[in-house]
Amino acid sequence: MAAQSLVLLILVSCLIHSGGAVTFSSLKDTLVVTATPTPGQVLRAGEDRFTVTWSLNQSLPSGIDSDYKKVKVELCYAPINDLSKDKTCQFNIVTMLYTSSNTTFTWTVPKIIPTAAYFVRAYALNSTDQQIAYGQTTNSMKTSNLFEVQGISGRYASVDLAAACFSAFLILSLAGFFVLERRKAKTL
Repeated sequence: MAAQSLVLLILVSCLIHSGGAVTFSSLKDTLVVTATPTPGQVLRAGEDRFTVTWSLNQSLPSGIDSDYKKVKVELCYAPINDLSKDKTCQFNIVTMLYTSSNTTFTWTVPKIIPTAAYFVRAYALNSTDQQIAYGQTTNSMKTSNLFEVQGISGRYASVDLAAACFSAFLILSLAGFFVLERRKAKTL
């Protein structure tokens, strides 16, 4: 009896959890989002900045944004539909209170951003921080208005110089020990 109750509890909890998932296709495209990088532009991680602007699409009826409380703007790549499994938008740009007028934010691309093609997406969040609408800088196929970020390779001139110095020290040390061993062998 206890095993049946446990199984029933697990099934009910799974149904409750899956019912709260938001899919991207269920969101309304109501925000107009623009970013300053031009299509194909390459930004350098850790150095370059860009500006994101978003607002409510003015062609929509008034009051459609009555549930919007915050806007979360993210840097995105690769398409996906199930937002609970969404790895498209891994990099948060900003989350701030919603206003229907133009809002602008300037963001410096952090050093941790890998090399790839990107676009910007903004989600409108309700009072429970659930996504209820969106807007993005690209089309639905994610093929236009993409820009690139050139990530940091991990190699610096100082690391290359240190490696060269240690290599030279190793060769000189090896030659020095070789000469010492030869002299020692001759004296014996």
